[in-house]
Amino acid sequence: MSERSSITVLGAGAWGTALALTMNRAGHEARLWARNPEQADEINRDHTNGRYLPGLTLDKRLAATDDLGGALSGADCVLVVVPAQSLRDVLAAASGLIPPDIPVVLCAKGIERGTGRLMSEVAGEAVSGNPVAALSGPSFAADVAKGLPTAVTVAARDETLAAGLAAQLSAPNLRCYSSDDLAGVEIGGALKNVLAIAAGATSGAGLGASAVAAIITRGFVELRRIGAAFGARADTLMGLSGLGDLILTCSSEQSRNFAFGLALGRGEDLDGMPLAEGAHTAAIAARVIRERDLEAPIMETVAELIEGRETVKMAMQALLARPLKREIG
Repeated sequence: MSERSSITVLGAGAWGTALALTMNRAGHEARLWARNPEQADEINRDHTNGRYLPGLTLDKRLAATDDLGGALSGADCVLVVVPAQSLRDVLAAASGLIPPDIPVVLCAKGIERGTGRLMSEVAGEAVSGNPVAALSGPSFAADVAKGLPTAVTVAARDETLAAGLAAQLSAPNLRCYSSDDLAGVEIGGALKNVLAIAAGATSGAGLGASAVAAIITRGFVELRRIGAAFGARADTLMGLSGLGDLILTCSSEQSRNFAFGLALGRGEDLDGMPLAEGAHTAAIAARVIRERDLEAPIMETVAELIEGRETVKMAMQALLARPLKREIG
């Protein structure tokens, strides 16, 4: 167990709450910031987070607050667990409140819609005085909140910082590996969400398990191709934050992206569904693919599906009709 620290978690959704509970299990003092004061009151009073983790009783030691300054005061480490498209606004509000030189660990997966920037690039602009890292890997919030065993990767450009954070954030149920390939860990986490929508849509349209397996496998080839354009290392994408996360996200309706894809494939109404970050990332990924002249037809097809320009069956026929080529090389 690492030395006791004061760790602030920004964002009281399912993943933020799960990480705060895990930090308590690791022996740290965890403070959870909730944007909504009623949610903070529920966590403190009832020890529940009914909207995001229904049926789960939280550790009574977990303290929540809607006071951003109070949550950040004296923090040794800050975990930012807000949706990717909200990251810039939250960090802008936190700028100046985070103690100098304290690491900021990004725990959301995505690419900023307006700029096409990775989360670390957004954070570098918003909190330039703090070192930035990312935590990513195959992890369902409900599993982590229940204390089930999980392994993730903590990445920073500074290998020493990454190793130190991995040791600090590891807990009895959470094993953290370290990496200095920050871009690789981030791009794997962002793009696997798009592929989870593709897998879900294929399944939802009733196209069979063989088609789903093909979409995941060929989609992973595209992920590696795009990752290389961002400077990601191939071995990173073969690890927890790439292939590992992809396997999990494409295998269960616990994944909001896979569930979104299922509904899309079934032709169901998507209004009111939980946030699927891959729905935002798909359009950004398609733009990057075009700008960099990359070959990633599955990723581009997901964007087309979300925008309603194709049906799943039409898209599958188009993919099957592409010119034949060698699988490898």
